[in-house]
Amino acid sequence: MIYFFLADGFEETEALAPLDVLRRAGISAKTVGIGGKTVTGSHGIPVVCDISDSEISLDKNLDGIFLPGGMPGTLNLEKSKTVNKAIDYCAENGLLIAAICAAPSILGHKGLLKNKNAICFPGFESELEGAVLSDKFVCEDGNILTAKGMGSAVEFGLKIAEYLLDSEKANKIRSTLQIYHD
Repeated sequence: MIYFFLADGFEETEALAPLDVLRRAGISAKTVGIGGKTVTGSHGIPVVCDISDSEISLDKNLDGIFLPGGMPGTLNLEKSKTVNKAIDYCAENGLLIAAICAAPSILGHKGLLKNKNAICFPGFESELEGAVLSDKFVCEDGNILTAKGMGSAVEFGLKIAEYLLDSEKANKIRSTLQIYHD
């Protein structure tokens, strides 16, 4: 199970595109509303989550977590005790921690990016305390996956699928998505 934490002000595409990719790959993933089941994205789109933050369970069924960017969504995630407990649990147990856009700043503030390759939305680099900044749009270093922003959301979902399954299954999903490239 992957928990997708959504707080008011989250970037809709950064959360929902990777979620869609994971569900296409057959990976169990639930959206978790911080403060309630309905949250509103940074572009005014309300999303009804699968569960609220009071319903999560940090146990052996958890494979990892996902943190979308967006403002003030990232700030709202960082203020959440539930999100911080989940990040700590995943860090302590070597589980997947995926963050995109501004959300890798949360990991930087917690000291989880020290000597790790990471990327974020331009302008947040100083918040990735101790990280080795990557020039890639999607970056993997151990159990921590980061991505630059909305334009890399589908590829980020595919990287997460590859991390949790394997590259063959991720590429099979990629082939069905009709991704544009020159």
